[in-house]
Amino acid sequence: MVTFKKVLAQSFIWILLALIYLPILLLIVWSFNSSTVLGVWQTGNGVNGSGLTGEVYEALFRSEEIGRALGNTVIVALSSATVATLLGTMGAMGAYYCKRRTTAIIEAVNQIPVVNAEVIIAMSLTVMFVMVGNIIFHENLFSFWTLLIGHVVLSAPFVYLNVKPKLLQLDPSLYEAALDLNATPSLAVRKVIIPQILPGILSGFMLAISLSLDDFIVTAFTSGPGLLSGQGTIVTLSTYVQSKIKKGPVPAEMRALTTFIFLLVVGIAVGYTIFNNVRAKRGSSHSSKRAKALARAEGRR
Repeated sequence: MVTFKKVLAQSFIWILLALIYLPILLLIVWSFNSSTVLGVWQTGNGVNGSGLTGEVYEALFRSEEIGRALGNTVIVALSSATVATLLGTMGAMGAYYCKRRTTAIIEAVNQIPVVNAEVIIAMSLTVMFVMVGNIIFHENLFSFWTLLIGHVVLSAPFVYLNVKPKLLQLDPSLYEAALDLNATPSLAVRKVIIPQILPGILSGFMLAISLSLDDFIVTAFTSGPGLLSGQGTIVTLSTYVQSKIKKGPVPAEMRALTTFIFLLVVGIAVGYTIFNNVRAKRGSSHSSKRAKALARAEGRR
């Protein structure tokens, strides 16, 4: 009975992993075929007439449309993630040192954008920008800045949720000890608090980038002219794909681009894991050396 449950549990895990990663593997395979219709493997070109070719990747680097969309996406993602990380980190630190009632109110307000439907956030921001533009500025406000605000509103609450657990693990006496040693509040925050919660800040920053990269609804509602699109409406990868779907199949070059993005994310994840493991091993080795030194000192006494 125990063996059957173990086999069933392992089978469930493998089925789940297959459902997650099999579509990505298929995407990578199809990125080496120039067929515009998925499911119809184009043969006659490429290696030994099998259809395996690098033409899709060559077309990707020649596509100005995808280049502009990718550039806009990266600029918006990095800028919004930076602002959201600053706001989310400061908000989490402020809530941590507030009274319980104030902290409870802040956390309740922070949960609203997290659990709320994204279309409601996008629509409410659109109404606000239109009203402010018509009543106060008497002009159309939609531009890169409205798009930036929309992405910050979307991702800042998630940064807060990533930083908060690290603050809860923090010893509250560290900050007070730094102040007792004549450190200014800002110096104590930079030298004591920030290094302790840095993993949460980095994970929040990466999550904010991820949310911005694949966002469509907020981008469609709040974007305006600017960035690499010039006088035209800012086009990101999500809005570019959506506009192409209206007219026909998704360009084959997008398969190559998404393959590059997937490999980049995997590389960052593996590198970050290796970095944490190396740092943990160094920390444990330093601790063991310190313990041995203390033991030798106690033995000499």
